[in-house]
Amino acid sequence: MTSMLNKNSTVTYLPGCSPFDAPQAEERETVVVTSVASDSHTWNLVYLQLLIEELGYEVVNLGPCVPDELMVSECRDIDPAMVVISSVNGHGYQDGMRVVGQLREALGDTPMVIGGKLGIAAGGDTSFLDELLEAGFDDVFEDGVRGVEDFKAFVASIPARTARRTATVTPLRRVA
Repeated sequence: MTSMLNKNSTVTYLPGCSPFDAPQAEERETVVVTSVASDSHTWNLVYLQLLIEELGYEVVNLGPCVPDELMVSECRDIDPAMVVISSVNGHGYQDGMRVVGQLREALGDTPMVIGGKLGIAAGGDTSFLDELLEAGFDDVFEDGVRGVEDFKAFVASIPARTARRTATVTPLRRVA
């Protein structure tokens, strides 16, 4: 392929090396990874981001100490294929119960999970897991109860939304 730079010069590309021949990047669904407002830990979020990217998704990592209102507004703007909330400080249950209704109102049936150290009770009390599911989470991954393989299986079960996302893309408008 030959391309004109200006009237007096041209560039010739080797076959298959033209920028016009580059394959289009496959559109990947986006997952939001976040922590709750009371949790300042980041290593868990980085780990989840890397894991989810390996599973074929783009990840928007909102980071630690995310206020409920910011989490909801960012998720509404991003319209993710899934929301993953992680907590390490033991208050994930309380914060998750508070925010899941707001997220459901904003995102409808978008898959939402919460995991990590969700409670502070000693002895492996997991009675609150059903409450999180009833409140609106699609799955719960309590530390020591369910592991990475269970999470990967959940992620694999999420249907692609590419067709829906393509149909709702808003065209850019020219600003005068």
